[in-house]
Amino acid sequence: MVVLDPDGRALLLGARLTDPALPPGDVRFWYTPGGGVEDGESVRDAAVRELAEEIGLVVAPAALEGPVWFRRHVGTFAGLEIDSRETFFVLRDVVHEVDARGRTELELLGEEPHRWWSVAEIAASAVPFAPGELSALLPQLLEGPWSGPPRFVG
Repeated sequence: MVVLDPDGRALLLGARLTDPALPPGDVRFWYTPGGGVEDGESVRDAAVRELAEEIGLVVAPAALEGPVWFRRHVGTFAGLEIDSRETFFVLRDVVHEVDARGRTELELLGEEPHRWWSVAEIAASAVPFAPGELSALLPQLLEGPWSGPPRFVG
C-alpha cells in the first residue's frame, strides 16, 4: 500500500529484522505497509487487512486506488529464500496516527519504526527503499488519481 498524506508524503515502515533469532539492528530499508494474502482472500482485501494490522488504519476495499504497481522480489529472511509477488494500491489524503497493536508477533519483534517521507527526503536518503525506485515512482502518483494499467517496478 502506498499511503499518502494530504501533503503528498508516503508512510513507510523501517525494516530492522534479519532473523527472528537475532535482535533487530538499524533500519536496513524503508518499505510500504503490506503483507501476504491469506487463503480465500483477494489481493485488495489483503491490503485492507494488512493496513488494519500494521498501522491500525481501517478502510473499505473500495477506498483503494489501483492496482498501480506490480513487483516481484526475491530475498532472504532468516536463511530462507522468499519469492514474493507484490501488488500496490494507493490510499490518498490520509491523516492517521500509526497504531501497531494489530501487528503480528514477528512484526512486533522487529520493533519497526514508521515515518512520513516526502519525495525529496526519499531521494536524499542513503538508506534503501522498497521499491528501490520509490523516489522516481511517487511523483506520478502525486499527480492525481491513477488511470492507467499497473506498472511493473523493480
